[in-house]
Amino acid sequence: MIINKNEKKSIRTAFGKTLAELGRINENIVVLDADLSSSTQTKFFAKEFPDRFFDCGIAEQDMINTAAGLAAEGKIPFAASFAIFATGRTYDQIRNSVCYPEFNVKIVGTHGGVTVGEDGASHEALEDISLMRGIPNMSVIVPADCNECEQVIKFAAQNYGPMYIRIPRTNVCDIFDKSYEFDFCKACVLQDGSDVTIISNGETLAEVIAAANNLEKQGYSIQIIHVPVVKPLDGGTIIEYAKKTHFVITVENHSITGGLGSAVCELLAEYYPMPVHRIGVNDEFGQSGKSEELLDYYGLSASKLEITIKRYVDKYRLVK
Repeated sequence: MIINKNEKKSIRTAFGKTLAELGRINENIVVLDADLSSSTQTKFFAKEFPDRFFDCGIAEQDMINTAAGLAAEGKIPFAASFAIFATGRTYDQIRNSVCYPEFNVKIVGTHGGVTVGEDGASHEALEDISLMRGIPNMSVIVPADCNECEQVIKFAAQNYGPMYIRIPRTNVCDIFDKSYEFDFCKACVLQDGSDVTIISNGETLAEVIAAANNLEKQGYSIQIIHVPVVKPLDGGTIIEYAKKTHFVITVENHSITGGLGSAVCELLAEYYPMPVHRIGVNDEFGQSGKSEELLDYYGLSASKLEITIKRYVDKYRLVK
């Protein structure tokens, strides 16, 4: 595990370039967008394969139905838009035209979470993971850096079934080196610890790691689990490692309702009950601001996480 704080890269560009790379290998891959190719970075595929790229305009419902039709004819469609529109505006189409017949459609939601920034609440998807993990046959993946994103997109192209892949607007630092291998079936234990198990994914993972590094200097022992696949959830790994600390904190750039935190709570409540504290957006809409300011405002920055994690670990130590 590495973090290169000095260089941040566009995870959207990693997505777009990986699509173009896959397009050279597999002529069945097609890409659809909703008039946002410069933002989602599907423009790389569009430039190289104009006959296999479909700009559906500001009509995400039509985009998803078209993707379903292409999948029915044996194509491998990747449909991209802002996460709020790719999931919320298209819920009925995803449920009934993609997941019910279990068509091989890959939906990529960019600009997930509060870090959309200045576009504000109308564009900040805080419910998308909740919506997608509630639909049968849908897999939900939230990569944390560019290397993992590339591997996730390649995995999606090679494996059958509806998938929702969520990536942020912001640039991200490297967490994993080239030796890292994405495993759809397994969560990734980044480090062991005895005080608390912190579970995260996406762009907040780097904030968690930075906070944990500072807390370790103060004598805290932090266990970190990266869960890129929210559905199907790797319950075995989470339970195995949570047993070591008997206390869990989840961190996500999403509402605490229905997302990663909810998935972990559901798992542990049923199979191994223990205290869980969820850190995310507390049942409210986002707002306009710079991405780093919003991370801090909602308690998701490394500095705010350090304070919150320390407070809850101290409280749990007293109770224990």
